[in-house]
Amino acid sequence: MSGAQRRSVILGTGSELPTKVITNQDLERMLETSDEWITVRTGIKQRRVLEEGKGNADMAYHAAVRAMADAGMEANDLDAIIMGTVTPDYLFPSSACVLEDMLGARKAFSFDVNAACAGFLNALAVADSFIRTGRARTALVLGSDALSRLLNWDDRSTCILFGDGAGAVVLGASENGDRGILSVLLRTDGSYAKTLYVPAGGSLRPANPETVQNNEHTITMNGKEVFKVAVRSMEEISRQALKEAGIDLEQVSLVIPHQANRRIIVALAERLGVPMEKVVVNVDKYGNTSAASVPVALDEARREGRIKPGDVVLLNAFGAGFAWGAAVVRF
Repeated sequence: MSGAQRRSVILGTGSELPTKVITNQDLERMLETSDEWITVRTGIKQRRVLEEGKGNADMAYHAAVRAMADAGMEANDLDAIIMGTVTPDYLFPSSACVLEDMLGARKAFSFDVNAACAGFLNALAVADSFIRTGRARTALVLGSDALSRLLNWDDRSTCILFGDGAGAVVLGASENGDRGILSVLLRTDGSYAKTLYVPAGGSLRPANPETVQNNEHTITMNGKEVFKVAVRSMEEISRQALKEAGIDLEQVSLVIPHQANRRIIVALAERLGVPMEKVVVNVDKYGNTSAASVPVALDEARREGRIKPGDVVLLNAFGAGFAWGAAVVRF
């Protein structure tokens, strides 16, 4: 297969959400908040939480198995496993390596990508590059996060927002004309690094009794700043990705944005001039699942019949770093 003509095609999708549900009514009993307050500001009604004793790779495993079954593939058909995550099972090795062993994918090389809520799009871009250059024929790409493990459940500005989940796609090399990933673009701005971050637990501030007591191993966020930059950045990069793909917005069948907050999604749709019936929204059911957000929504949209052969789908995401990205895919 000639490298110049090779393109990455999505062969299958899968997702996994934990069974434990925390509703806004549950949070009302834990915090000084209300269902109305949370719903108006975020659009979130409930979120899923990974059970104790389970890790990120456990969720990723189920999403991966479903995606491979959808693609008609076995684990040993995979050349690469690339996972976007900020909540690996261990500091090292990568959760992708843990998943590789769980799947029995003995022929694959595996690694994690850390780009927070934009992790899946970063992993997708890396896998796409491997396939386009002929370094891999197939790749399992995941976004999987358990942000409930990083929450201060007394902080109502953050604990209401996040949930756990995993989503996966299987990519394959193809020369089938216009199908596949038409473009994928990534951006970062590290000057916002401390606008959304976990202050302690890394090499700069290792865990000690003081950092634990002060809840410095939990998410800290300036929500207003995130909102302001997220909408503008996702609009700009979406337009750039469409231009690079040679696609007009009118040709887009479906937009699948990062599910951070309904107000962000609505504002993005308005700025792009896309009607909400063309936008996937599931933030009400799952909250912000970080890197899992886009692939979970993609899998649900496919299984609901919202994506048909020939459809053009726009994916976009924004997260800590700040890191953001967009991809244009024809199915």
